[in-house]
Amino acid sequence: MADRLLRRAGASAVIWKLTAKAVLERNLIGDGDRVLIAASGGKDSTVMAWALSALRPAVRGEYALEALHLSSDFCACCKKSALAGRLAEWGVPFQDLFVPIIGRLKEGEKMNCYWCSTQRRTELLRYAVENGFNKIALGHHLDDIIETFFMNMTAAGKLAAMPMLLKYRKYPVSLIRPLAYAEERQIIACAAEKNILSAACTCPYGINSGRRDMRKRIAGFTGGSGAIKRRILKALSSGEKDLLIEDT
Repeated sequence: MADRLLRRAGASAVIWKLTAKAVLERNLIGDGDRVLIAASGGKDSTVMAWALSALRPAVRGEYALEALHLSSDFCACCKKSALAGRLAEWGVPFQDLFVPIIGRLKEGEKMNCYWCSTQRRTELLRYAVENGFNKIALGHHLDDIIETFFMNMTAAGKLAAMPMLLKYRKYPVSLIRPLAYAEERQIIACAAEKNILSAACTCPYGINSGRRDMRKRIAGFTGGSGAIKRRILKALSSGEKDLLIEDT
């Protein structure tokens, strides 16, 4: 019944409802929180920024939002002004920080997605701590989480996923993933409806081959069913350990 109601709603309404479900069910955001949005300039983080701004009336108490875009020496978002403009429409301040990701590589090392994500995560944490943010919002969605789980299981031999809520012990900061209940296709539909796709930036390295292969495999055994994907996500919380909440 819930799936049928969501399908009848507009794309933006679907994302709003799924983000509200994640935030409220998992207590991702509360009164007094200062949330730093990791704004890559892509469709996922930009849709998330809109959703978190639009969600304010549904969350008890007040919370602050700010978007941080990390420019780099290999991927300069040529549409930063458009991104900043959209964020301003939603009442989200925008900051830009340059990070020499390739410049930090040691001699003989090659650029890769893991290195890039590690450097970006380090800078996000540093900025959050130095500027008094206690939450960092990442734009990973349902498909990202499921793909990561199966990649960890088949390639690394471990049961681990992208948690919806990750609490750091060493830092006064938590990572949250408010789009965890949203499929990528639903985000794309929302981005099109809100005219976000025309202003989205993309990484020149694209999706890595391992993730691309896993995405095809998952599509094969789920038949692209959103209901099956959500049941897989539910299963990640049903064991002795909730894989969607982590302390590290």
